[in-house]
Amino acid sequence: MPTTLPVPVEFTLPAGWLPTAAPPGVAHAAVLPGPDAGFSANITVDGGFPREEVTATELADASAARIREFAREVAVTHRSEFGPADAPALAQRITFSALEGGARRDFVQSQVYLFLPDEEDPRKRALVRLALTATAVQYGEVLADFQDFVRTVRTVRTRTRVEG
Repeated sequence: MPTTLPVPVEFTLPAGWLPTAAPPGVAHAAVLPGPDAGFSANITVDGGFPREEVTATELADASAARIREFAREVAVTHRSEFGPADAPALAQRITFSALEGGARRDFVQSQVYLFLPDEEDPRKRALVRLALTATAVQYGEVLADFQDFVRTVRTVRTRTRVEG
């Protein structure tokens, strides 16, 4: 069973990408058939409600630290903040080397952190994190797909209907 996101979202997968079983802690996952030596580029969507005082940079740093737990040569090669004050976002790119299929491979992960006000309590921020993971060889071929995917992500507002 996939993890539930803190806010409902809708999105459109790029052409050729297929939904797949989501790993633990991930709400949605998709892969691009045509692996690079056995590894298929993938997109994942997860999220939660971070503590109020936690910044986007702290969350992004924590993500890089988690990658360091299993990978070598981990480097944040790009990071930028964007978006309006009421819905800020952060994008970062991480390069790393990890074992895959018994061999050490070079990977790139692009992450986008979207902070959205909670519909029921605007003082709370919901986080939706989008990530693309690809081999260094695949990355240039799939980055535009990921950027297109990010542009399609929208919250689905639920409305309580009161009749009277």
